Amino acid sequence: MDIHSLTVREALASMETGKFSSEELVSELMSLVREEDGDISAYVSIDEENVLAQAREADALRAKGGKGRLLGVPIAVKDNLNVKGQTCSCASKILKGYVSPYDATAIANLKKEGAVMAGRTNMDEFAMGSSTENSALKITRNPRNMEYVPGGSSGGSAAAVASGMAVAALGSDTGGSIRQPSAFCGCVGLKPSYGRVSRYGLTAFASSLDQIGPITKNVADSALILNVMAGFDKMDSTSLDMSVPGYSEMLTDKLDGVRIGIPSECFSDAVDESVRENVLSATKECEKLGATLMDVNLPHMEYAVAAYYIIATAEASANLARYDGVRYGFRDGNDHDVIEMYRKTRAAGFGSEVKRRIILGTYVLSSGYYDAYYLSAQKVRTLIRSDFEKAFEKCDVLLTPTVPTCAYKIGEKINDPLQMYLGDILTVTANLAGICGISVPCGAGRDGLPVGLQVLGPSFKEENIFRVANAYEMRTTR
Repeated sequence: MDIHSLTVREALASMETGKFSSEELVSELMSLVREEDGDISAYVSIDEENVLAQAREADALRAKGGKGRLLGVPIAVKDNLNVKGQTCSCASKILKGYVSPYDATAIANLKKEGAVMAGRTNMDEFAMGSSTENSALKITRNPRNMEYVPGGSSGGSAAAVASGMAVAALGSDTGGSIRQPSAFCGCVGLKPSYGRVSRYGLTAFASSLDQIGPITKNVADSALILNVMAGFDKMDSTSLDMSVPGYSEMLTDKLDGVRIGIPSECFSDAVDESVRENVLSATKECEKLGATLMDVNLPHMEYAVAAYYIIATAEASANLARYDGVRYGFRDGNDHDVIEMYRKTRAAGFGSEVKRRIILGTYVLSSGYYDAYYLSAQKVRTLIRSDFEKAFEKCDVLLTPTVPTCAYKIGEKINDPLQMYLGDILTVTANLAGICGISVPCGAGRDGLPVGLQVLGPSFKEENIFRVANAYEMRTTR
């Protein structure tokens, strides 16, 4: 089997016809990981015996006539999603030794349809970063060029899929953490609408921004996995009770009647010329497929990064207060002096980027600064959401670059957090507004590295972005 390019749908078809079993597929994947991951470092852990046991169960169920939309398909999991019986370290020292006692709802939904949970992938610590260099465990490399970052924070998942060491993977997206690494590694990365996929069991970074989504080799696989994961969950108060369309059945190769907005703010001089050219070329391909292109504006986009890094850090400072060395994970210091134990545990357990964001978040929430920073950022968030609502009155989707540049070299930006934050300008708006977005490959830019095309759609209109992304993908990969 050609394991490197194997898609979810191809794997399902092959297992159904008996070309290979889930156990044979998993064995091949594990062999590939042993052979290649020493250089890439996409995974932080894989319990091979457990993964093979899951695969055998899937094969036994299929032999008995059992069904499942993902029966026997191995899916890698970002290290901030809880899978019962597996470690969940969030790539941080402070969660050393923690083993999850339960399944995240998204994981439970995948298991119900027969998916095999196949290893945990590296990430920026607590999903705070854009390069996976902030992991406390290892640095992941971009399979397209080992000198470059894979993006972040879901860099391990994107690298695993891009290298063929995963058929598909899960990530989380708080400000672009699925879409950006997918763009850097040449994968398809989906951020669903806020409330479409339950966040129960996802380790919280910024609760009003976080969403779980898939990283895949094509759009059809992304649609299938979302259909399995999505739906109302009473365990998540932000999960909305809305019907989930059959995304897979709505995919097409034509865009007749589709109105596509092109926001001028997303094609400024801040965007690398090669990225801009590739994305504008992609918009022309969509026009050839029958779509109507129109100019739209997102006038408050220039304030998005500032607003995001106030809101996200404020929520992070509250969410990460629970890691104190008392109930689980790493502990340091004198057990007889609780304040000293808190101080030493958090100082040694958190990395520099996490500490930076906790400090920023605590500052913007502090007395005397709340109105000036946090409240102002929330007002900007409302204006950004309004900008999208006005744009979507005219069009069905927006097309933009996913990231202003291609991947950069390892070490190039790690000591300049401001430059790294500015790279999120094209992705954070979707999280602030709660809308859906998908990144698909659209050519090569600087040094032959992949360029990502971002398709943004209204809240709970994932079918719109799937239609455009799939039609473009089919036209350019035939």
